[in-house]
Amino acid sequence: MASAAADAGQRQRPATGLLARWLAWRWSAWASPLLLVALWSIATWLDWAPEQILVSPLQVLRTAWELAESGELREHLQTSLLRLAGGFVIGAGAGIGFGLLLGLSPRLRAYTAPTFHILRQLPSVALIPLFILLFGIGESFKIFIVVKATFFIVALTVHDAVASLSTRYIEVARIYGFTRWQQVRRVVLPAIVQATLTGVRIALSRSWMVLVGAELLAADNGLGQMMEMARQMFRLDVVMVGVVLTGAIGFALDRGLRWLEAHLMRWQRNGRETE
Repeated sequence: MASAAADAGQRQRPATGLLARWLAWRWSAWASPLLLVALWSIATWLDWAPEQILVSPLQVLRTAWELAESGELREHLQTSLLRLAGGFVIGAGAGIGFGLLLGLSPRLRAYTAPTFHILRQLPSVALIPLFILLFGIGESFKIFIVVKATFFIVALTVHDAVASLSTRYIEVARIYGFTRWQQVRRVVLPAIVQATLTGVRIALSRSWMVLVGAELLAADNGLGQMMEMARQMFRLDVVMVGVVLTGAIGFALDRGLRWLEAHLMRWQRNGRETE
């Protein structure tokens, strides 16, 4: 029986080793999206759904090329990305500042924490009608909805990072005679970099989704508005172009910030080693 178990284990090792090598391969992550595209192609080829509902990936690719050649796609993408950049910079900057103040000042936390936690529970999408009434459907509305989606995530992340910081760091800084500003600049900020970058990355992805949703409901241009107009005209190929681009851009933004986070953390570790 023992020998049979050993033989079975030896037979399983090559399969396990092959799976481990496959998972370690840098391109293995693309297997799932390629499989999804393959299933999509098979579904359209076998007519599992009417053509008016499910268009083929090849048709989506042709439509994307036509939109790119006409300049329409570039215009919508540029508008959406500029809105995202403007709102995200404002929201992230304000979130980092407020999160620091909230974490460092017990008095401010006592006064503002209840209101802050109530407001952060409000879904950004649920505030779209109110924001339309306050700001109209112009650029201010889209930028403010991105600011809201960004601010609370970043502020909460920074606050939690500061609150979890060991008090021993601050005590050592005081022993060395650091001023309040030096404590923040030389002790607190370096200690919360990684947590802050994680919060910023999550906020960026969330803000992108909220922006596209807002453009679907009320906008004159942008990626969401392109999809909404195409839906009204029963152009499902254009809708799918927008859907694929929304996911691809969100993925690229997340990966870009992950790379930046890894790069900054490596730089920070190298700096500590040289000190």
